[in-house]
Amino acid sequence: MREPRAADRPTQASDELEELRTAIDAVDRSILDTLNQRARLVARVGEIKRASGAPVYTAARERDLVEALRRANPGPFPSEALEPVFREIVSGTRSLEGRTRVAYLGPAGTFSHLAVRDKLGATAEACAVASIGEVFAAVERGQAELGVVPVENTTEGVVTETLDVLSRSSTPICGEVLVRISLHLVSRAARLADVRRVASHPQPLAQARGWLDRHLPGVERVETASTAAAAELALREDGVAAVGSALLAETPGLRVLAPSIEDRSDNTTRFLVIGGEPPAPSGDDLTLLLYTAGKDQPGALHRLLEPFARYRVNLTSIQSRPMPGRSWEYLFYLELEGHREDESVAKAMAEAEHAAQSCRVLGSFPRGAAQHARGAR
Repeated sequence: MREPRAADRPTQASDELEELRTAIDAVDRSILDTLNQRARLVARVGEIKRASGAPVYTAARERDLVEALRRANPGPFPSEALEPVFREIVSGTRSLEGRTRVAYLGPAGTFSHLAVRDKLGATAEACAVASIGEVFAAVERGQAELGVVPVENTTEGVVTETLDVLSRSSTPICGEVLVRISLHLVSRAARLADVRRVASHPQPLAQARGWLDRHLPGVERVETASTAAAAELALREDGVAAVGSALLAETPGLRVLAPSIEDRSDNTTRFLVIGGEPPAPSGDDLTLLLYTAGKDQPGALHRLLEPFARYRVNLTSIQSRPMPGRSWEYLFYLELEGHREDESVAKAMAEAEHAAQSCRVLGSFPRGAAQHARGAR
């Protein structure tokens, strides 16, 4: 039997490609059939939830689902691709239970908007509001089921406005989102040399300060209310570049002059999800507490913290904020690993409460998984 001639090989390769594409088409139809099977099951879940008054959103559900799939994945489908794929699958089928309205710090296109998309998918109804306080108010008034607010950034630290509103609000925390920030410089200009001003929200400007100092020394920096406002300025005026997420690069008329200009590769912003039902223990939780301690009682703060050490409860963060109307007195925010219903946490909290003037649990919620997406605030 003779070997195939070189002239025959392109035909054989073409035939094999066609067979493979036909097989892939069949697999895609099978995936579609399976998605619709999942959708029918979720629709039935929605009927049961509506009848019982149960919430549509369950904070730990998507995280645990993806982690279980990662552990079970034999490959070759990349495990890192499971999260974005199943985020949209969960989001799309969740809409059959009921559309989830989510308030966030607007306008549309900001990093907070991206955090909503990263957590709840494209089918969530994202509702932009003017301030962090308005996010809480929208949930409290029933205008949104959930809210998403920034609380901390690895470069710039805590978002004090969020802590201050938390102290006044009765809306519980039900989850968190960790979003990896990647900042891009976008403009109508064709070249970096044509940029005369750089605009953005103060946080992105600070997070790209080193890059801007090196590549655009002496160029004026303009603070705006949001990255979306910076993009609008870049569209209106010649020589203006905006710093923001990759979403800004999708704005018609703007192009990316420089991608990934953030100074720290680990730059991440953490968001809290507020509203909904208090989550049950998931096995990987955080709890945020708010305490007041007497300023005239020596050792009061030590007595407040000591029970957590004794019960081996790890405190992940301690923040203080001025107490409204009380000069030189402070609110103390303690975040710890564990759920308020965990035995060691409950015992430590009970003893700490005796050492405090007041105590509130702001929320026990599942720890968020880091997203590989685009930004924050």
